[in-house]
Amino acid sequence: MKRLAVTFALACAGLALAGPAPAGLTVGVADDHPVGTPDNGAAFFALMNDVGLSEVRLGVKWDETQPTTIVNQAQIESVLPVATLRGVRVIFSVTPLKARAITATPEASDQFVAFLQLVARTFPTVKNVIVGNEPNQPYFWQPQFDASGRSVSGAAYEALLARGYDALKGVDPTINVIGVGLSPRGNDNSHASENVSTSPVKFLQGMGIAYRASGRTKPLMDEFAYHPYPKKDTDSLTDGYRWPNAGVTNLDRVKQALWDAFGGTGQKTVEQGLRLKLDEVGWQVAVVPEALPAYFGAESIAPTTEAAQAAIYPELLRYVACDQAVEAVLFFGLQDERNLDRWQAGLIRADGSLRPSYDTVKAELAETGGNCVGTMRSWHHATTVDGATATFPKLRRVPRRVRSWNFLASADEDAFFNAGIYRVTRGRSRYKSRTLTKSGRFDAYMTRYVRFPSRRLRPGKYVYSIRIRAEANAKRVTRKTSRPFVVFRPRRR
Repeated sequence: MKRLAVTFALACAGLALAGPAPAGLTVGVADDHPVGTPDNGAAFFALMNDVGLSEVRLGVKWDETQPTTIVNQAQIESVLPVATLRGVRVIFSVTPLKARAITATPEASDQFVAFLQLVARTFPTVKNVIVGNEPNQPYFWQPQFDASGRSVSGAAYEALLARGYDALKGVDPTINVIGVGLSPRGNDNSHASENVSTSPVKFLQGMGIAYRASGRTKPLMDEFAYHPYPKKDTDSLTDGYRWPNAGVTNLDRVKQALWDAFGGTGQKTVEQGLRLKLDEVGWQVAVVPEALPAYFGAESIAPTTEAAQAAIYPELLRYVACDQAVEAVLFFGLQDERNLDRWQAGLIRADGSLRPSYDTVKAELAETGGNCVGTMRSWHHATTVDGATATFPKLRRVPRRVRSWNFLASADEDAFFNAGIYRVTRGRSRYKSRTLTKSGRFDAYMTRYVRFPSRRLRPGKYVYSIRIRAEANAKRVTRKTSRPFVVFRPRRR
């Protein structure tokens, strides 16, 4: 096996420095391994050069017990010039150390915002800053819901991001402020037995409501960060998620959620040029037997195989390179963590040996340079409700004695509806009056009966009609109408 020490020696022997970043997709890693190493990350960045990776995300933790201290400041300062020498751009992810650090005390938000400014002044060469990390997950942000079960994390984070944006721009207007670093999944269940979390679509909905209510006209972010991990590590790239969660192949759902939340406001959406930074993604891999001595603990998930990972990673790069909205993909991370209960999705095993994915990603970037091979995909927001359907009874003539009126309807997202039975006056599309009415709500993917009050209808021509409105955006509407049917009075014998 090739080992990291061997590659380190190659780096010291004089690997060529990386040139300018490719014109296409930026590809890199989210990995703190170079911080605190004896060579200040020189060998780590040489490996990145070898693969063709050009960006690294480093974490900067805010400890509320030391609110004005950058704990690993000296180590980060030592890494930055080495990264620059190797042509690797550094971005920061500045996050609270504890899940309740921001919400626990009234002054915490002020202190965190001041810390953002301290980081920006201390490291003026770093121009890309992500504010927070996965605030829709309880591991990183609490509470997700209030005592009544109402989702509150989106609104709370929106207030922090707004202040963080202004604070960072106050230090340096050229800083690229990146939000939100969303997890791809959440259960939206305040009573869940574990992982009480918020789905990405619902979280963005909460942010949008809070932003509009605040009256703010300035942006919240210059770029949007997202973590499109698979639902299971054994999933293929295309398996994805159902609404309101979203993986790599469901990014249009995230773009729509951004438009629903911020369309027509001071915060640009994808159609106004908001770019997506996929700053964490990875398929965890089972450790091969010969590398096991470098690990400890027990695996907590069902990982995929090295061969599957090696096939998925270049496929992922080709797919997102053709998405006009995606600016970067960062694998999490370059090298495995040793604790099997944590993260093993790297291109390099914990013992320094190279996984097959190291070579497949390297080959992909050498061939394409991160550019789209094929047709670029653009996106436009929807104005209708996703998957809205109605199945009406196939009626032509109905005797007046009938009292039961109903039909089936559903949507692929949460929605509200107003339905009616209308008396037709001229053709299908002109109704004189709504004779029977029913309103209610659809849960995504759940087909339900729309049942009207039991009542006889007067003889005449009628239609069923339903107007379905997206919960996330009242301006997105779908209407479905049945063929006309006739209610008649049977002749007496």
